[in-house]
Amino acid sequence: MILLRSLVAVLLIFTVSAGDEAALLAFKAKLSHGDLLASWNRSTSFCSWEGVTCHRRPARVVELRLNGTGLVGTLSPVIGNLTFLQMLDLDSNSLHGNIPASLGHLRRLHGLYLSKNFFSGTLPANLSSCISMTEMCVDNNKLGGGISAKLGEKLTYLTFMSLRNNIFTGTIPMSLANLSNLQLLDLSDNQQMGSIPPGLSSIQSMRYFNLGSNLLTVMLPPSLYNWSSSIQVFAVGLNMLYGSILDDIGSKFPNLKYLLLGANNFTGTIPSSISNISSLISLDLAHNKFSGYVPPTFGRLIGLQQLSLSYNKLKANDNKGWEFITSLANCSQLQLLELGSNYFEGQLPGSIVNLSISLQKLYIADDRISGRIPADIGNLVGLNKLVIENTSISGVIPESIGRLQNLIELFLSNNCLSGLIPSSLGNLSRLSVLSAYNGKLEGPIPASLGELNKLFILDLSMNYHLNGSIPREIFKLPSHSWYLDLSYNSLSGPLPNEVGSLVNLNRLTLSGNRLSGKIPDNIQNCLVLEWLSLDNNLFEGSIPQSLKNIKGLGILNLAMNKFSGNIPEALGSIGYMEELYLSHNNLSGFIPLVLQNLTSLTRLDISFNNLQGEVPNEGVFRNITYLAVAGNINLCGGTPQLHLAPCSISKNTEKIPKSLVISLVTAGAFLFSLSVILLIWTLSKKLRPSKNILAQNSIVDDHYKRIPYNALLRGTNEFSEVNLLGRGGYGAVYKCVLDTEERTLAVKVFNLGQSRYSKSFEAECQSMRRIRHRSLIKIITSCSTVNHQGQEFKALVFEFMPNGNLDGWLHPKSQEATTNNTLSLAQRLAIVVDIVDAVEYLHNYCQPLVIHCDIKPSNILLAEDMSARVGDFGISRILQENTSEGMQTSYSSTGIRGSIGYVAPGD
Repeated sequence: MILLRSLVAVLLIFTVSAGDEAALLAFKAKLSHGDLLASWNRSTSFCSWEGVTCHRRPARVVELRLNGTGLVGTLSPVIGNLTFLQMLDLDSNSLHGNIPASLGHLRRLHGLYLSKNFFSGTLPANLSSCISMTEMCVDNNKLGGGISAKLGEKLTYLTFMSLRNNIFTGTIPMSLANLSNLQLLDLSDNQQMGSIPPGLSSIQSMRYFNLGSNLLTVMLPPSLYNWSSSIQVFAVGLNMLYGSILDDIGSKFPNLKYLLLGANNFTGTIPSSISNISSLISLDLAHNKFSGYVPPTFGRLIGLQQLSLSYNKLKANDNKGWEFITSLANCSQLQLLELGSNYFEGQLPGSIVNLSISLQKLYIADDRISGRIPADIGNLVGLNKLVIENTSISGVIPESIGRLQNLIELFLSNNCLSGLIPSSLGNLSRLSVLSAYNGKLEGPIPASLGELNKLFILDLSMNYHLNGSIPREIFKLPSHSWYLDLSYNSLSGPLPNEVGSLVNLNRLTLSGNRLSGKIPDNIQNCLVLEWLSLDNNLFEGSIPQSLKNIKGLGILNLAMNKFSGNIPEALGSIGYMEELYLSHNNLSGFIPLVLQNLTSLTRLDISFNNLQGEVPNEGVFRNITYLAVAGNINLCGGTPQLHLAPCSISKNTEKIPKSLVISLVTAGAFLFSLSVILLIWTLSKKLRPSKNILAQNSIVDDHYKRIPYNALLRGTNEFSEVNLLGRGGYGAVYKCVLDTEERTLAVKVFNLGQSRYSKSFEAECQSMRRIRHRSLIKIITSCSTVNHQGQEFKALVFEFMPNGNLDGWLHPKSQEATTNNTLSLAQRLAIVVDIVDAVEYLHNYCQPLVIHCDIKPSNILLAEDMSARVGDFGISRILQENTSEGMQTSYSSTGIRGSIGYVAPGD
């Protein structure tokens, strides 16, 4: 009998062990895993397989850890057969489909980690059967529907519950108040509606509470203020909550580190008792309706690192209200201070220069602040971004600003600043953006700006009293890749020949000055120039024939100069030009017929010249207005809306035999067809421009505007699933429409759970800041900040590509071919040429050279006109100059490059 029992026990152990092995192999069968699961075969014990941990006796699987291993596929329901499983960690992979309901069989499960995947459907209600569970993390997926009330009724041991960044809807279950051991509750970045359950206040173990970025529309339950001193993070930002903050909040939450209430409808004054929360690190009250004065006791918050007060109704003036600035000098760890868009007025306190040397970002904008920038602003040596815009601040830019060696972005626009531009700005070796337009600056532009080797945006326009010649040095900056705007000043002298050094510049605007002489022919070296405005100057001579070589030129404005001669036929070969302004010159002769063949040309102004002859009536001339041809008394014909006199018909023309006319027309048509074929062949071997060139509202202007995190959040409807365009290995891309404009953008939000994702963001920034080409995706701006949960947030904003990516056209979901999912041969050829153009530019023309490393169909995006753009520079490589090692990696120096779908070229 004893022997029989022993045999039965051994047989039972063998049977259940075999069941675990079979479950693991079934799990593997649903996945694409590369070589990671190569050890998963019956030649060895399943307890030795990668990521598997077993009990010794009996041999049962208790842990399955395969986080961040690149798994692709679905989660097999047989995982529920691993009934001894205590830990399931599949974080940071590419798993999709539903979360199997069979997980409810895992009654011994303590930890469930499925974050940062692509799971969809609902969260299974029978997970409530996992009664031993202490941690549930399924954030950063595509899960939707309501959160089951059963989870709060049965998972009473739960300490961590993170469901953030999904698309959960409905109300927050009242039953969550039963989770008496809960320390972390994160339901942020969802679509939860209604109220906050007041019963949550009974959870006295709560440390981290985050309901930010939802659709909550009520007052904060007063009972939440009864939480014990354990609460450290209280985040409800980006909702529609209203009401005021409890006056004695400082005594209720004495150990709070993060108080994030931004982007709601809170009113009333800011309680001074907040100053008693000595542990506070981040205080976000921005984008609300707070009024009154900022408490002058905020200086007690000695550990404060971030203070956001912008977009409220707070006030300060010369008599009262600015005391809080003086007190903040005690906050020695302060890194971010946002004060913009309030009712602040009066002189900017000089005590602002006493703030912490740790201060990295200072925003003072959109207020009626006057006075001067303090002479000792250079004391804030930690600043990397200084914004003083849209105020009444006057006086000179202090010379001490040159001591801010860490400064990367400097915005001083729309003020009343006057005097000379300090030459000390040339000391800011890290500066990439210098914007000081619309002021009263005067005198010459200092040549020392030529020392700013990382500068890629310079805007000193509309100061009117800046004079002298343009320093040659600023045309030699290798990093100038976005735009240079010196328009509407009093600059004089010739345009330096060094303008041809701006090979990466996207926009050059020198309008409204007194520049003279001829336009240098070597301006043709500006290969990626899309916007050239030289109007309202004193340029003379003929329009340079070399302009035809700037294939990406979209807007050309040469109006109001002293150009003479005929309009060059060569203008007809300038790529895909959209706007051409030649008014108020001394141009003569006939209008070149070739201009009507520029199908991309939408605006043309040739008024007030000495042109003669017939106005064409095709192409752009169909919609041209009288104002665009006014002041040319010898023009005739054209469309009826021009109201020009009809052109006289030559008598000799009437005598030409009809047969000869037909022959000439036929021959002309043949020659034209032959020219088109030769042109297409030539363009296929040279740089081929995009049809979607920079329009009037250019992305340059978009980049110039600061696009904060909150604007991106609203523009994507809180990064909702509805606006999701796709997910990749390093983040997700959303469709975004900003409050201030109707044009659609694309926002790539990076996953930051592992260091490689942050490196990918840095790599893409390093590459995109250096390159500008019509066949490369156009970046508008970047956003590197913290969200309202105090977590790091990094995103890039691009132009929106309405036709998706090439992969979707080559492999359409619909099996039936239609005109809406099929590429013609001509379109395929055009796309290939666009890609070749982009790669040729990256490899041969941009400085430094860039190797993309991941050219594949899903990274080829298609514009509205089906022209192609190469995107996703997350693992690109930059060829640094003066290095013996050749290719230097922006992302990683080891490992095989590329991703699924990419095939590296052979040697």
